[in-house]
Amino acid sequence: MSFKTLSSEYINQHRYFTARKDSYQTEAGKIVDPYFVVELPTGAGAMAITENNEVILIRQFRYPVKEMLIEIPGGFIDAGEDPEKAIRRELLEETGYSFQSVHLLGKTALNPGVLNNYTYMFLATGGVKTAAQSLDPNEEIEIIVQPLEEVRQMLLRHEIKQSMHALCLFYGFEFLKEHKLI
Repeated sequence: MSFKTLSSEYINQHRYFTARKDSYQTEAGKIVDPYFVVELPTGAGAMAITENNEVILIRQFRYPVKEMLIEIPGGFIDAGEDPEKAIRRELLEETGYSFQSVHLLGKTALNPGVLNNYTYMFLATGGVKTAAQSLDPNEEIEIIVQPLEEVRQMLLRHEIKQSMHALCLFYGFEFLKEHKLI
């Protein structure tokens, strides 16, 4: 495919929210102007399972939707940081748990119509509480530990509303089933 960027102008630059106004030409010659792109860092999230086969979820208020959401732990990957190292760091910071194994389930584009980033999805197993939470100043995260079957039911009841988090749980359950771990 041959798409050509004609212009690109930053309208906001911040670590967590950088926005551009672009103009581009499609393969067929159509000019698209303006096209807005939000640049975000690459992220990582994990279906995190304790050594007792319970899933660690988190509950936190999400201001853009003005709602408390149940999610999986995760966050942004630092520049130059390996995705597996990043998810291990995020899991420890947000939950206080360390994990024996971390398996890459895949990566997903959150909203490629507007956002330019990907999020790596992991399955972390053998979790043991090794530390207290070490949250960012703006984070207030409640830890929820649930049996595997209850989390599967939560997923089916649409209680996990964040799409990437639901997708990670879906792939995590498929991995566990495929490897006969459930």
